[in-house]
Amino acid sequence: QVRLVESGGGLVQVGGSLRLSCAASGRTFSMYAMGWFCQAPGKERELVAAVSAGDGDSTKYADFVEGRFTISRDNAKDTVYLQMNSLKPEETAVYYCAAKTLKMATLWNEYGYWGQGTLVTVSS
Repeated sequence: QVRLVESGGGLVQVGGSLRLSCAASGRTFSMYAMGWFCQAPGKERELVAAVSAGDGDSTKYADFVEGRFTISRDNAKDTVYLQMNSLKPEETAVYYCAAKTLKMATLWNEYGYWGQGTLVTVSS
């Protein structure tokens, strides 16, 4: 089992940047594929970005990211990051970190471990 704790959310102006962090504890971090999901009020949880297990040499992004976000992992620190640039008001949401064994996935229900979420508010 793995425990996930997100941090780094907050209030940012349109066009600003934030870096989210997700610290893992429990099992060997490198064996988990990791994902970042977002959920706005009244909407379903959706993938923002995912990174493969191990070296993290494979990544996947939602189309709306449009090259503005970067997911990365540091196995020495048991942490996965989401660098978010050029933020938009519609990206206001709770951002969740998630983990799964084996291959990375795009659907939230394929991930078995979740953090508590961190709120990102983009103000105009």
